[in-house]
This record gives sequence, C-alpha cells and structure tokens, in this order.
Amino acid sequence: MADSAAPAPDAELPDVTGDADRVAELALAEDGEVDVTSEATVARGATGLGAIEFRSGGVLAGCAYADAVARKAGLAPPGWRALEGFSIPAGAVVGTLEGPLAAMLRAERPLLNLLQRACGIATTTRAFVDAVAGTPCRILHTRKTASGLRGLDVRAVLAGGGAPHRTDLARVVLVKDNHWRALAQQGKALAAALAAARARGRGVNVCHVEVESLEQVESACAAAATRILVDNQPPETVRRWALAARRLAPGIEVEATGGITLANVRAYALAGADFVSVGALTHSVQAADLALELQL
Repeated sequence: MADSAAPAPDAELPDVTGDADRVAELALAEDGEVDVTSEATVARGATGLGAIEFRSGGVLAGCAYADAVARKAGLAPPGWRALEGFSIPAGAVVGTLEGPLAAMLRAERPLLNLLQRACGIATTTRAFVDAVAGTPCRILHTRKTASGLRGLDVRAVLAGGGAPHRTDLARVVLVKDNHWRALAQQGKALAAALAAARARGRGVNVCHVEVESLEQVESACAAAATRILVDNQPPETVRRWALAARRLAPGIEVEATGGITLANVRAYALAGADFVSVGALTHSVQAADLALELQL
C-alpha cells in the first residue's frame, strides 16, 4: 500500500455515484465513438496491467470518478492502494488497472484528467487546512467550480479536509452585493427579504449575508442572519466586525472571504473567522501529476 501519512478528512465524503457516472459518460464521449489508433495497434483480445502513479505526490481524491470511467469503458474499477483524503508521497503507485488493453487505453486520459484535477484541489485544500491548524476556523469551497464538475470539485475539497458550503441556490439564502443593490432599488429592507425567504419554506432556514460595511453588519444582525460574510476586508476589520456582530447577535457565524491566500489565511482565522471560503481552491486548480504506466 502507498504511504498515507496524513489522516483522512474529518467530513464524511458524499456519495457521488450518480454524478460520477454522468461525468464519466461525458468524458468518454468527448473522445469519439472509435479509438482508431488502438484499432490499428492493439491485438484483439490483448490484456494489460497498468499502475496509476502519483508522480507529484499530494492528497488522493477523485477515486469515485476514476472508478466510473473504468466501468463505463468496460473495465473493473482500479484496485486502490490508498484511500481518498490520505497524503501520498511523490512517485507512489496509488492503484492498478487491469483488463482489455484497448479499453484501458480508451479510459486512460479521461480517468487521469479527473484524478489530476481532484488531487490538485485536495492537495491545495490540505495546505490551507494545515495553515489554520490549532484554530477553530474551517476552510470552505465556493461555487466557483468548473461547470458540470461541481460534485467532483466539492468532494475533492472535502477529501482535502475542507468543510461543506452551499453547493446550489436552492437551500441557502446568501445575500451578496448585487442583492443589496436590488433591495435598495426596491426600497426593501433586508429583514423583510430574509423573512420572506424563511416564509417560503423549502427547508430554507440558513440565511447568510455578505457585508461590506459596519452598517450592513448591523442590518444583517437585526434581520436574524445566521452568518455574515466579511468580503475583501483585512483581518483587523474582520476582528472588529466579528466582535460587533457577536455583541448584537450572539451565536452568529463569521466567514471571511475574498483575497484569501496561504500567506494570510491564518491571520483571518486568528481574527475570529469561524470559516474562510477560498475560491482559488477550485477556480485556479494546479493539476496534480498522475500517470498510467502499462506493464504488458
């Protein structure tokens, strides 16, 4: 088994079987109906064994999606030697793939593409999680994910030790700057808008409000917001606004967002942020280096 020095993530990874099947079908379809190169070079009935090498090392993620690609290509899922969420040393073999050679060659690129993205996200997330270690602050994803790959991206953040945020628009009210402008255009108060959202039902009882001034902090607390998102402010401002919010609404959550980097994330955690959301986890992915080495 590959060395897995770090523990698995705290959060239970969601079941993504249905989404993984959907993504796998699309990924394989992008390569066309026929692999003309394999038809010309691979003997009928030839089989092979492939080792999935994690050349760059990092946090393993995306296994469920790799499994789905293998199945859709006519192979058994890879035999994994490590679990998602564990840190893998550079060069380790994390799994093996076995079966018809033509099917392996068809599955190779889609399978690796998904693993590389997921492992890159998980590895970066782990770096942010490590940076706030020893504080209660949790690292969150955002909705700045690749279109069609939100399930993959979010699961990878969780595998890296991050915590879940909202994944769609249906279950969490989040008032942002443009919503504030829409309210002002109507002459409508934030409290009325949040009350209307709660009255609609649909299980909506979580109301987050992005704030860009102390006045907005006070309005959010008066409207019974459950969390304020302090956007694009330095850690000292987060500290002051968090103290003000907690005096007005004990128990309210504080999230820092905007301009968060590895260099400053701990300062936000120490300033009193319960959560820090980082769009760069998924919108600026540095893909991990993985390869499939065939042993014929």
